[in-house]
Amino acid sequence: MRAVVYTRYGPPDVLHVQEIARPGPSANEVLIKVYATTVTIGDCRMRSFTVPPEQWLFARLYLGIWKPRRKILGMELAGEIEAVGPEVTRFKVGDPVFASTFEVNFGGYAEYKCLPEEGMLALKPAKLSFEEAAAAVGGGITALRCLERGRIQPGQQVLIYGASGAVGTSAVQLASRHFGAEVTGVCSTANLDLVQALGAVKVIDYTRDDFRRDGPIYDVVFDAVAKLPPTHAKKALKPTGIYLNVHKHSNASRHVRRAAFLALKELIEAGKLKPVIDRVYPLEQIVAAHRYVDQGHKKGNVVISVLPA
Repeated sequence: MRAVVYTRYGPPDVLHVQEIARPGPSANEVLIKVYATTVTIGDCRMRSFTVPPEQWLFARLYLGIWKPRRKILGMELAGEIEAVGPEVTRFKVGDPVFASTFEVNFGGYAEYKCLPEEGMLALKPAKLSFEEAAAAVGGGITALRCLERGRIQPGQQVLIYGASGAVGTSAVQLASRHFGAEVTGVCSTANLDLVQALGAVKVIDYTRDDFRRDGPIYDVVFDAVAKLPPTHAKKALKPTGIYLNVHKHSNASRHVRRAAFLALKELIEAGKLKPVIDRVYPLEQIVAAHRYVDQGHKKGNVVISVLPA
C-alpha cells in the first residue's frame, strides 16, 4: 500500500510517498480503507519538530530524540471498514467510519490503517462526506473539550481568538449553536465573512481593531491558536470570566476524549457543526499541502484525498 513516510525532522520535503506492507487487523481491531485524512498544525509541528518550549522535553521523548519514532503522520481519517478481527462486534465490513489516530501512533497518511474497535472510532455521520468527516475530528474534539471547561451558559458573551482555523471554526459553531452563547470572533480581514456565517454575532479584524478596547465584557475568552498573551485576554474578561487556551485546556484522559468524540458525532448529526474545508490535495501532493499549512493562513481544514470513495 502507499503511505507518506518521513525518517527525519525538517521542512515538508522530508515527506515522501512509498510502498509499505499493508497491515492486518488483530482480534479486536478493524482494518480501514482510508479515503481521507488531514494536514493539521500538529502534523506540521511533528514533522518539523517545532513545538512550544514548555513541551520540548516531552516531545523529544515521545516523538523521537534524534529521528521520528512514528514514521507515518496523520491524526484523523475517514474511510470504510475493509476487514474485521474475530472478536469485533460493533463494526462490519463496508461500514463507513471516521476516527482519531492520536492514541494509536497516528498513521492517517496511508491507504490502510488498523484501529481497535473500542478506540476513537465511530460510524461516519451520514450528513458528511468522507473529506468532511476526516476534517471534523481533531478541531471538533479540541473545541468541544475547551468550551466545556468554560461552563458556558446560554446568552453569555464568548470571544474566540483565531476563529478561522480548524479549532476556531468549530468553536464558533459549537459556542453559538450548542452552548447558546453570543459569539465574537477575532480573525484576519479575509476571513470576516466566513466567521460571521458560522454563527458569530460580531467579528473583529485583529489587523485593524483591538478587542480589549471595549473593556471587560466577556464571560469566556478562548484562544484557539495559542497566540494571544494571557494578560491581553484577561483584560477583556469580566471579574468572574474564564480564560481558555487551546494548548493548556484541551488535554484529557482517553475516556474523556472518547466521550467527547461520541458527543461530537451527535452534534454533527444534529446539525450544530459542519467542518470548514479550505483545500483538498491528493496524497501525491502531501508536500504542497504541508507547505500551505506552514504558511499559517488556512481557513478551517486542509484535507488529503487518499483513496477514491
